[in-house]
Amino acid sequence: MAATVTTGATGTRGFGSERLKEALIGYSFIAAPMLVYSVLFFYPIVYAIYISRYDWGVLGKIDTRGWGNYRELLHDNRFGIAIKNGLKFTISFTVFSMALGLFVAVVVNSVVRARSFFRSSFYFPSIASSAAITAVAIFVLSFDGLFNKVTGLHRAWFGESGTALWALVGLNSWTTSGTVMLFYLAYLQAIPTDVYEAAAIDGAGAWRTFWKVTFPLLKPGHFFVSTLLVIGGLKMFDQAFIASGGNGGPNNSTLVPVLYLYRVAFFDVRFGFAAAAGIALMLLMITLTLIQRLTFGRGEAA
Repeated sequence: MAATVTTGATGTRGFGSERLKEALIGYSFIAAPMLVYSVLFFYPIVYAIYISRYDWGVLGKIDTRGWGNYRELLHDNRFGIAIKNGLKFTISFTVFSMALGLFVAVVVNSVVRARSFFRSSFYFPSIASSAAITAVAIFVLSFDGLFNKVTGLHRAWFGESGTALWALVGLNSWTTSGTVMLFYLAYLQAIPTDVYEAAAIDGAGAWRTFWKVTFPLLKPGHFFVSTLLVIGGLKMFDQAFIASGGNGGPNNSTLVPVLYLYRVAFFDVRFGFAAAAGIALMLLMITLTLIQRLTFGRGEAA
């Protein structure tokens, strides 16, 4: 009995040392990438928090402001407009992109022939240059552009304050829906077929099967896709910059948070104030992500 206990203890110690050795080897492999990631990701955040407490110009620190930049930010009307436009764009962009991407994913998933062709066709706008697409869209949606000639409308879609932001929403929803389609396809193909067989036995139609079976089972996909879209929507910059010429016009209708940050930093040359705006935007993203986490549920989203 004593010999057996000794052998077991030795085996346990050996197993533990092997596990520790494997862990150390694994961590040694990821140490260099994690160090680079920390330098390129975490250090800028910490540095941005540091300079956000100063009046920071081209030549460096000018004066200590404490939380003055953040207080000024709260009372800045243009920042309020930028946040309002950003939230309006992000919510609309997220809803439209998810709806269009899910619709296309369901259609493509049910297609037997030429499935790869349709996937590639719908995904193609997602890999095209957003700057090039925006430039073409400005030309097509101009007052005398192709879109107005085909539809009979007479509007400069990017030149009017009432339509400029919505034109960006439609443009971004179309270009992003291909990526959303791929994400939803992965989740659709992970749903077991027996649930559909059970629904068919119960006599459920196509729409009832989708709404009662498919849509609830896609809850992890909804959380993943919506989180990516919300963060991407709040980070939108290049399309708004190109469409407005960099000034957020017309009448501040395309002034989104990152464009506001850019103008404060490089036009007003107030890097400390711009850093405060960036930190505020990061906190907004974290808050919205936590809300989404609570909305979709911890267990389902995991």
